[in-house]
Amino acid sequence: MSSHTSRMVALLGAFRRERNGLVADTMHYDGTRYGLNYGVSLVTVRQKVRALEAERDEEFARFLMTQQVRCLQLAALHLADPATWQTMDDARRWLDALNNSELAEEAAYALLSHVTDFAALFEQLISHPSLYARYALLRAAARRSDVDWLWLDRALKVACHAEHRLLNQASVALWAHYANSGPSQKEAVLDRLSSLGTTPTELYLKEELAWQIL
Repeated sequence: MSSHTSRMVALLGAFRRERNGLVADTMHYDGTRYGLNYGVSLVTVRQKVRALEAERDEEFARFLMTQQVRCLQLAALHLADPATWQTMDDARRWLDALNNSELAEEAAYALLSHVTDFAALFEQLISHPSLYARYALLRAAARRSDVDWLWLDRALKVACHAEHRLLNQASVALWAHYANSGPSQKEAVLDRLSSLGTTPTELYLKEELAWQIL
């Protein structure tokens, strides 16, 4: 048995002991369904990964991502190592693998928001053809402390072009995060909101930010 296989078996055994069929049957998310879903909570997935795998391992993470098992794919996002990425294609391969909203949200939390040169990643890949890749990048941007003002307009353009609920929600999260980061940022966002048009996405942004800006 290879090292990757034995480590995967250990993770899978830990996840199987936490399985919840009712949760698996009632789980809601957008996109491709998992081949196998034990219904393990995200909190438990994160805890088990930390307990069994002390360090990030890009090669092992890519191996796990090829498995059609929900908890293993989620675990892969916590084990992927952006510090080892040599080109933007390395990042793109992870974005290509995000085929539902849950994986996109966990990728934003566990992986993409930790990329050192996130600005370059965002700028080069925000036009990725996959809805879930764009959603993940916007969600990751909304977790950063170094948000660039230009990201807000890029997010709005992406959302307006697709007119999809997930991208609208992610754009709101990014705009609200920036606005609530300081007085000058809040003033800039409020000023920009006053100039928005009446497309469905722009109206949604204004309505949501009316109560999300503190």
